[in-house]
Amino acid sequence: MSGTLLAPSATSFGVKIDQGIVFAEREGFRALEVDVYRPDGAARTPHPLLVYVHGGGWRQSHRGRPPRETREWTPGFFERLTAAGFVVAAPSYRFSGEAIFPAQLDDVVDALRWLHDGQLGADVDTGRTVVWGLSAGGLLAALVTLHPDGPPVAGVVCSYSITDLLALDRDRADTFEAHLVGGPIGDHLDLARAASPVTHVHAGAPPFLLQHGDADTWVPCDQSQRLADRLRAVGVPVELEIVPGADHFFAGAADIEAIYDRAIDFLSRLALA
Repeated sequence: MSGTLLAPSATSFGVKIDQGIVFAEREGFRALEVDVYRPDGAARTPHPLLVYVHGGGWRQSHRGRPPRETREWTPGFFERLTAAGFVVAAPSYRFSGEAIFPAQLDDVVDALRWLHDGQLGADVDTGRTVVWGLSAGGLLAALVTLHPDGPPVAGVVCSYSITDLLALDRDRADTFEAHLVGGPIGDHLDLARAASPVTHVHAGAPPFLLQHGDADTWVPCDQSQRLADRLRAVGVPVELEIVPGADHFFAGAADIEAIYDRAIDFLSRLALA
């Protein structure tokens, strides 16, 4: 379907922002929207596309909220991405209080398909699409990248993300991942397996960068190690960055901006070469 602008364009720190573009509708649910951030000014060549998948435990937050650890930055997270040469698309998706998995993946895949249909115009080269997801968004970013029928992706960054639900507590009903699959993981093993990126690794996958703090108290660091091991086993290029002393959101890291700079450099090498 064609996108509909629900809010006017705005400009901030040299970034043109189109907010609330409807990319899909789900019967019985709110419309699904995407915000688009573009470098302000004429482009000599089309910009590569970076799809940002926000976190929040698949249960809260908003596509327009940058990662928690970046919210005091000036220029901010989205401005740094456009300054690196990307057009950034940040889609919404249904939360687990609205629908359980695979609704969240379906929504992100549909957003990617809509973007690849040329909805953003000639100044965006969707043939050079990369994805970045953090925390809950990292799981979705990995899944959409590994999706066998999804639009092609040149590479992905997953930051402090769950990758293997079956390695987590199978009895608790009050965790974010339990809400995602509709109850304790042990009662929903098939859905938990389907929601785990490690299950979907294949040899044709694009390069991955996995970043995780070794002191993460929310998502065990071995979750990123598990995905890295599975990717390496089938020959997929993967970089694993373990951040010493860092908790979730990279809290306690010596230099959080440097971690983000490495992620932007990784995506730039894939999409801007």
